[in-house]
Amino acid sequence: MSKSLSWFNVTALVLGFAFLYIPILLLVIYSFNASRLVTIWGGFSTQWYGALLENEQLLDAAWVTLRVAFLSSLVATVLGTMAALALTRYGRFFGRSLFSGMTYAPLVMPEVITGLSLLLLFVAIGLERGFWTITLAHITFTMCFVAVVVQSRLVTFDRSLEEAALDLGCPPFKTFFIITLPLILPAVVSGFMLAFTLSMDDLVIASFTTGPGATTLPMRIYSQVRMGVTPEINAICTVMIGIVTVVVVFASIMTKRQEAQRKRDEQAAAAH
Repeated sequence: MSKSLSWFNVTALVLGFAFLYIPILLLVIYSFNASRLVTIWGGFSTQWYGALLENEQLLDAAWVTLRVAFLSSLVATVLGTMAALALTRYGRFFGRSLFSGMTYAPLVMPEVITGLSLLLLFVAIGLERGFWTITLAHITFTMCFVAVVVQSRLVTFDRSLEEAALDLGCPPFKTFFIITLPLILPAVVSGFMLAFTLSMDDLVIASFTTGPGATTLPMRIYSQVRMGVTPEINAICTVMIGIVTVVVVFASIMTKRQEAQRKRDEQAAAAH
């Protein structure tokens, strides 16, 4: 076996993947358990998915989670991309250090502190806590992750393509949308997916900023798990895993297609 594929590396890789994915696999398997006791296998059954359709609390929480995740990740992607552009393209502008520090602060800030500070802010400005406060909070702490991903792509970006478009009379705003954005789109999509996943997974910040009628799925599951795991929880978690998997696969396919199209366009331009 080659040095890059030594037994130690393979063993560490297998153990790492097993540690990450065996619990998820067990959750999916036990969502089809016929027994109400989630730790005792009673045969294959889909009855808990039928019971899930009648559990309005879990379904409402899942719907709130999906809406918050989509809206917050969408806005965070726009703001994070703009922040990455400002930090990459505008050099040493006044207040750059402060702007950079405030952009990346949520990366290292404990979620408890972030959640508490946002709670105090919403209370101070008199904003009623609920769906929109959770969305604003998730935008705040996911934007920095998008900025990091997009900035890493912009650092290696070939600006001669933009300069060529500008020399040919293309306005800067149009240049960004027809030249820059298509080339950095894989990084933008990756940032969106990361923000979406972090928003769906968040429990601490949402717990501080939530209000009546805005209970997210992690909060609902946590409140029920304290009294014992039920088969419906396994079922809703499996459904969410399926949704995230489909979205990630779709985004990966679209990103690969765009990357392949970009390479074909570059080869065609070089040929001419």
